[in-house]
Amino acid sequence: MAVTRLLARPLLASFFVINGVNSVRHAREIAPQAAPVTDAIAPLAHRAAPQAPLPQDPAAWVRTNGILQVLAGLALAIGKFPRMAAAVLLATLVPSTAARYRFWEAADTHERSELQNHFLKNAALAGGLMIAAGDTEGNPGLAWRARRAAKDARREAGHLARSAKREAKLVKAELT
Repeated sequence: MAVTRLLARPLLASFFVINGVNSVRHAREIAPQAAPVTDAIAPLAHRAAPQAPLPQDPAAWVRTNGILQVLAGLALAIGKFPRMAAAVLLATLVPSTAARYRFWEAADTHERSELQNHFLKNAALAGGLMIAAGDTEGNPGLAWRARRAAKDARREAGHLARSAKREAKLVKAELT
């Protein structure tokens, strides 16, 4: 593993582990901020997975989001399923950013500036997570492997077709 990955993954993950722990510990305090987002997400989640035991109140959603951030952050930090962990962290970052840093609603300029800085910090983290989610560590990704398999199958089909034609000509020559 490259030294940059060895250092970058834990550094990126550290924010999410700490943020997730804080979300779990202070879910009741964060819940009022999260309520507009959780109220919009909850019906969609229930429609997408009607049988799943999904949280009902905003505090439970905050706690669930925090637990996901801790677990995925730890997985990213130690390098276990890093692409999936980064994708999960990205999925948890979007609603939490929309819930906590609604700078466009702030009336006070200082508060707006603070919220906007946090919003942009989270946007930068999202960019890092996108890079981490797509990082194949130099190995071919699934899309490349699929294209390569299709190319190999076409080439093999061509070889088989040419071989079948040759065999057919030989059989025809023997029969005549």
